[in-house]
Amino acid sequence: MVQPPNPLPTDPAELVRIIRDLQARNAALQARVETLTALIFGAKSEKASVIDPEQGLLDLGDLTVEPAPVANDNADRTAGKAKQQPRSPATRNVGALPRHLPRVETTIEPDNTACPCCAGAMHRIGEDVAEALDVIPAIVRVLRTVRPKYACRCCTGTVVQATAKPRVVDGGMATTALVAHVVVAKFAWHLPLYRQAQMFAGQGIVLDRSTLVFWVRRAAWWLRPLYDRLLLYIRSQQRVYCDETPLPRLDPGRGRTKVCQLWAQAVDDRPWQGPAMPAVGYVYAEGRDTAAVQEQLAGFDGILQVDGYAAYKALVRRRKRAGIRLVFCLAHARRKFVAVFKTTKSDVARDVIARIGAVYAIEERIRGTAADTRRLVRQAEARPIMAALKARLMEVRSEISGQSSLAKAIAYTLGHWDGLIAFLDDGRIDVDTNAVERTMRPIGLSRKNALFAGSAAGGRDWAILASLINSAKLMGLDPFTYLADALERIVSGAVKVNDLDRLLPWAWKAERETALAVEVRAA
Repeated sequence: MVQPPNPLPTDPAELVRIIRDLQARNAALQARVETLTALIFGAKSEKASVIDPEQGLLDLGDLTVEPAPVANDNADRTAGKAKQQPRSPATRNVGALPRHLPRVETTIEPDNTACPCCAGAMHRIGEDVAEALDVIPAIVRVLRTVRPKYACRCCTGTVVQATAKPRVVDGGMATTALVAHVVVAKFAWHLPLYRQAQMFAGQGIVLDRSTLVFWVRRAAWWLRPLYDRLLLYIRSQQRVYCDETPLPRLDPGRGRTKVCQLWAQAVDDRPWQGPAMPAVGYVYAEGRDTAAVQEQLAGFDGILQVDGYAAYKALVRRRKRAGIRLVFCLAHARRKFVAVFKTTKSDVARDVIARIGAVYAIEERIRGTAADTRRLVRQAEARPIMAALKARLMEVRSEISGQSSLAKAIAYTLGHWDGLIAFLDDGRIDVDTNAVERTMRPIGLSRKNALFAGSAAGGRDWAILASLINSAKLMGLDPFTYLADALERIVSGAVKVNDLDRLLPWAWKAERETALAVEVRAA
C-alpha cells in the first residue's frame, strides 16, 4: 500500500488530495475485506431475492429466484408492499409407476374364505392393487466363457477351437460392463475409486485401487478415438462456449499438488432451435496461459463465447487471420455488481442488477424460439434497456473514485461492452455462458471427492471419460447404458475407427430409437 509522504506537505490542497486518495484506498480495501468475508461466511447465492427482495421478480431465466421468505414473527407486513405470488405446490411422484419396469406380483389371501354367517364358500368380487418401487442392489457375478477344443482321432497335430473374444483388459478379470460401471460411478456419479473398492469389499470382492485405476485407463485408451471425434464435432460449429476450471494433480518430488487446468468447449443450439447437438469436450492442460487455448482452438473459426479472461483476448490478437469473434457473458458482468451490492448496498449496483434482470426476463420469454424471432424481440425490447444501462454506467463512472469496487465493476462492463451486447444483433447468441458453466459442475463435484488426478496421464483420461459421459447426459441418455454399449462395440470391432461417428451420443441415441421402433412394429 502506498504510504503518505513523510514529512507531510504544508500545502492545504495537497493535503486534501492525499486524504481523499487515502479514503478511496481505504474504501477499496474495506470492500475487498467485506467481499472475502462474504465469500467465506456469507450466502453464496446470486439470486435476486438474496441480493434484494424487492428486485426478486425481475431476475429470470438461469437466474430464476423464489420469493424471499417471510420473517418468522406476527407483524403485519401487507401494508404498502406488493402481495407475494402463491407458492407452487411441491412436485411428488404420486401415481402409477413407469410401465416399462418389470412387475413381481404377490397375492395375499385371507386366512379364511368361509362366510362368517353361514360358513359357505365366499367368491371373489374384486381386488385392491398397490404398487411400490423396489430395488435389487448391484449383483456381482462371474461370467465363465468355455471354448471347447476339438481334435481328430485319426490325425495328429490338428486342434480346432473358437477364437476368444476381445476384452477391454487383455487377460484381465473384468468384463466391459464392469469397467463401464466403475468409470460411470467415478465420472458421472462422483464416486472416487477408493469408495468403490470399499463397496466391492462389502460384497466380499477384494479389488485394489490400483486395479481400478488400470481399468479406467484402459477404458480411456479404447475411447480416445471417439473423444477426438467429439472434439472435432464441437470445434466445427459456428458458435462455441469456452471456460476452464482448476484440476490439481500429483507432482512427485514437491510434496504437494500442481494446479493444472481442465478446459471445456461446449455447443448447445437448443435455445434457438439450431442444428448443433448439445455436447461438451474437456481438454486437460498443464497451464492456463494463452498457449494452452491457442493449441486447442488452432483450427476454429467462428463465435467464441467466454468470460473476460485475458487469454481469450490474447488468442484473438495472436491469430494472423480474424477468424474468431469474442462474445462475452452478461452473467459475469452482473456478478461483479452483485458482489458490490452485497458489501456496500450501493443503489447504483442494485439498479444495474434490476436492469440486467429485465433483460433476462425477455430472454426467458423467447427461449426456444427461432433465431430471427429472438433477434427481433431483442432489438425492440432489450436494446433500449442496454442503451440506457450504458448511459447510466458512464454517468456514474464520472462521479465516483476509480479505486472503488463499483468503479471496477463499471470498468469491466464498459470495457467488454461490444461483446456483451452482441446478442442483440444475432439470435443465435446467448446472453451468457451458462451453457458451459453448467458442464463445470460435474467436474467440480468429482474434484471435490477425488481431490486430484494422480498424474498428467490421469488428467487426460479424466478429460476423455468426462467428455463422453457428460455429453451423453446432455442428450438425456443413461451414461452406463451408452458407455457400456459404445465400449463393447469398439472393443469387439463391430464399429470401425472410420465409422466412429455412429457412437457419438446423438447418433447412438437416434440409432437406438430407430431399432426400438422397429422392434415395436414387429411385435
